[in-house]
Amino acid sequence: MVQPDDYLFADIERVQQIPIVKTVLEVICRSTGMGFAAVARVTEDRWIACSVQDEIGFGVEPGGELEIATTICNEIRASGNAVVIDHVDENEFYSGHPTPKLYGFKSYISLPIVLKNGSFFGTLCAIDPRPNQLQNPRVIGMFNLFSELLAFHLDSIQLMERTRSAMHELAGQLLVSNDENRQYRHISSHNLQEPLRKLRVFSDMLVNATDRYEVDKAKDLAVKIRSSAQQFSMMIKDLSEFSELNNSSPFEKIDLGNILADVTAQLMPQIERREIIIETDTLPVVQGVRDQIEQLFYQLMHNAVKFAGYEQPPRIRVTAQELALHEIDDLLPEPLQMSYAEIRVEDNGIGIDDSQLEKVFDIFARLPTGSFKQGEGVGLAYCRKIVRNHKGIIKAEPNPGKGTTFVVTLPLF
Repeated sequence: MVQPDDYLFADIERVQQIPIVKTVLEVICRSTGMGFAAVARVTEDRWIACSVQDEIGFGVEPGGELEIATTICNEIRASGNAVVIDHVDENEFYSGHPTPKLYGFKSYISLPIVLKNGSFFGTLCAIDPRPNQLQNPRVIGMFNLFSELLAFHLDSIQLMERTRSAMHELAGQLLVSNDENRQYRHISSHNLQEPLRKLRVFSDMLVNATDRYEVDKAKDLAVKIRSSAQQFSMMIKDLSEFSELNNSSPFEKIDLGNILADVTAQLMPQIERREIIIETDTLPVVQGVRDQIEQLFYQLMHNAVKFAGYEQPPRIRVTAQELALHEIDDLLPEPLQMSYAEIRVEDNGIGIDDSQLEKVFDIFARLPTGSFKQGEGVGLAYCRKIVRNHKGIIKAEPNPGKGTTFVVTLPLF
């Protein structure tokens, strides 16, 4: 029996956190007639039952182990291929295999559970002391759907754990503001719950459809599950990248004119397609982390390109000015003892309503502009975190119907 201090204990707990795993195993036994079904964690030297449905007294409980060398799952781990046996006595390869004789089964099916990163987690398997008809598209299709579904859930749980760990680490750092902690709490309790809710709902519907042999409906639900899992995965990826933004790299001299030129070149296909006019002042040299400053201006320019006016010639204007010391004292709570520059990125698009001025900088904040895409609702959050890393400030100035101006204040070199 696996103990809590065993390094694989966490994997067993992750499987047991999946709300539909018991239902999946019950459906497998009920719809196929197999007497024992399990989700097993399989490594090079261990076979551990994570969850079981035992209707034949096989005797293995969650946390129980079988000798790895005596299992066919070990061979599946090595090959990555499913094994399906209707009648072991009539199977050319497995009729003389020691495993069926050792455990007393005639029929067997097992499919690998492979995580998104390509690593082998274990198997979804079933055995019975009687022969069975398992090699048909309905049964194999059901096992494929369920093994894929379990992999999605395991990926989601692991991603959530990593994100929570990152959040806790960040929360312990003095540089993390109360504002970011507020956002992390909101994300955990709201943003990330929606795709998880969809996963639970569609998973339950999939189990019911499979139980009723509604193959077409099951396939449609599997697509929806995959889409919800992908959305969840993208959100976690964006959040992880956001949490890793820090100011640990040394500052250097950065010519913003060169940065803007590089960013404009990256966005040139969109700029030329929409015939956007770009106007720029001579930009200053600042202190900062080059990759972060480039990302800051890429996000600001990408946002401006996306929303530049459609009913008039699209136009983006980038200007800069040095700020007087008394202006810095009014803007920053703890300004550095140096000069600052104010850079303005202005478009002539639809503008931002006053009520949205602070929300646009929140992680996953989206104005009602369509469906979720990777990075949507994260770009401006990146901008604010990068500016804060550089002891500066960023704000948005509204002009609904006439455009938006983002104002960035950074220390000069």
